[in-house]
Amino acid sequence: MADKSNQPLFSEFAPVSTQEWMDKITADLKGADFDKKLVWKTNEGFNVRPFYREEDLKNLEYLDTLPGEFPFVRGTKAHNKWLVRQDIVVKDAKEANEKALDILNKGVDSLGFFIENEELITKENVSALLKNIVPEAVELNFSTAHGNQKLYQLVVEEFAARNCKLEEIKGSLNFDPLGSLTVSGKSCVPVEELLDNAAVLAGEGKAMPQFQTISVNAKHFNNAGASIVQELAFGLAIGNEYLAQITERNQDINTAAKNIRFNFAVGGNYFMEIAKLRAGRMLWAKIVDAYKPVGLEVKKMHTHCETSEWNKTIYDPYVNMLRTQTEAMSATIGGTDSLTVAPFDQVFRQPNVFSERIARNQQLLLKEESYFSMIVDPSAGSYYIENLTDSIASEAWKLFVEVEEKGGYTAALKAGFIQAKVNETSDKRKKELARRKDTLLGTNQYPNNLEAVSKEISEDKAFTDSEEGNTVEPIQLYRGAEEFEALRLATERATKRPKVFMLTYGNLAMRLARSQFSGNFFGCAGYEIIDNLGFETVEEGVDAAKKAGADVVVLCSSDEEYTDAAPAAFKALNGDAIFVVAGAPACADDLKAQGIEHFINVRTNLLETLQGFNKMLNIQ
Repeated sequence: MADKSNQPLFSEFAPVSTQEWMDKITADLKGADFDKKLVWKTNEGFNVRPFYREEDLKNLEYLDTLPGEFPFVRGTKAHNKWLVRQDIVVKDAKEANEKALDILNKGVDSLGFFIENEELITKENVSALLKNIVPEAVELNFSTAHGNQKLYQLVVEEFAARNCKLEEIKGSLNFDPLGSLTVSGKSCVPVEELLDNAAVLAGEGKAMPQFQTISVNAKHFNNAGASIVQELAFGLAIGNEYLAQITERNQDINTAAKNIRFNFAVGGNYFMEIAKLRAGRMLWAKIVDAYKPVGLEVKKMHTHCETSEWNKTIYDPYVNMLRTQTEAMSATIGGTDSLTVAPFDQVFRQPNVFSERIARNQQLLLKEESYFSMIVDPSAGSYYIENLTDSIASEAWKLFVEVEEKGGYTAALKAGFIQAKVNETSDKRKKELARRKDTLLGTNQYPNNLEAVSKEISEDKAFTDSEEGNTVEPIQLYRGAEEFEALRLATERATKRPKVFMLTYGNLAMRLARSQFSGNFFGCAGYEIIDNLGFETVEEGVDAAKKAGADVVVLCSSDEEYTDAAPAAFKALNGDAIFVVAGAPACADDLKAQGIEHFINVRTNLLETLQGFNKMLNIQ
């Protein structure tokens, strides 16, 4: 018997061509349109096919590169070790230092200090904040609204006084004047002056060559509801603006580029987010390369990722852990340098010890138990992800070039181009949530009717205020769930919780299906749902609804039975409750002519309809 151990797997089977696959799919669709049924129309401006093959990789130029090689699609290093970051809000330097030392013993190797008040930036406070922290062993990141240059100088002085090896210290300063202008619309000094400061900081950054003094907070676009392509393109445009402005101010390109760090948010679109980071590194390398720097190292993109706030919810908040887990997987598979997993309750209250521990451990599970740090670029060669990477890069580059043609990021922002693009996508995503084309589990689908959160949340954290700018129109940061949550909170605080009674009648399968749909529908507003197995007559059901004190009665039956049952139930109810028909029956116009106004079905705008019911029920 011949030795087959060296034979390719499945070599005895004849290869199947793409056309054969298409013929089989076409036959199985039984006349249905392939593009409408199986091609995904993304928010990113390109379509995703249901399958990809080796032939789809032919035109991709970077496939023969290794991790750490230009253009860095496969990563900027020959390993996949990332830094586990936790952020600390600094209100008292000593207390923040104690917390930092504590969490450094719990798996964290990157710290983010958020200094709320510029008055805290003193030599004494910086010394107290960094006491007993070994800077060569941990990444240190600082964020403050004002006083960035002073803060950086004090950090350098502190470590120099301690005879630390400044060339080994890693970290960043979250100085991003263009990003701040984008989300606030305000600038305390002229933009030109802020860019002067950026050039100064870049020059001073030579003191700690592995420390980035300029940040690009592309995460703002993600958290404003923008698409992945927009987040990447506008982030690159900000980065390029910094390169151009800093080099114009007598700093060389190597100094400018090595001082820039990108902060991305990672959302729930699992494969797209992996591809975003891969595409981002390639495009940034291309942009920096155009400035003719010395060496390859300077063309590497420094990336930090944070789990997105856009898709997080205050209802069913433990689902946020599932969301952040897939986001952490996307970021680490995509090759981020460092990662912050936000605690599940961060969007509605000050995180506690439990939620912070879980957030840390989510990363540690991936690193220490799932060995994500042991495999470099595991998505390499995947026909699907490689094509996503190429498609995202192509669309992001087109948008980046469009921004550049308008004079660069600042000019495009002042002209309102950036805001218009973000708002267009944001509005579309809001409508998709309102119509349940997109799902936020526990918020616009499958709500937990027994849950009440009004006593547990801090509203100033949970809901975003609209910003008004005096320099430019800002983009608005918000969470997708906010309007639904405001609706349900109003119900929670109402003097009487509305009761929705399911008047189930007739066809068993239809009445059960429609009562489940209706319970899910009205549950999203926090109403009490009273379900029933079925009634012999609609009059019997109406009597039961009145005895239960129902505010809303939903008739759940088949389309055929609605012709007679709906008018009978409506007449029997006699205006004692709001009457609703579940479905979109062919007889709807006849029923409307008889005074029946309310119908709910899968095409109904859930948010607008529930807001209407709250108004009818006098819930503000």
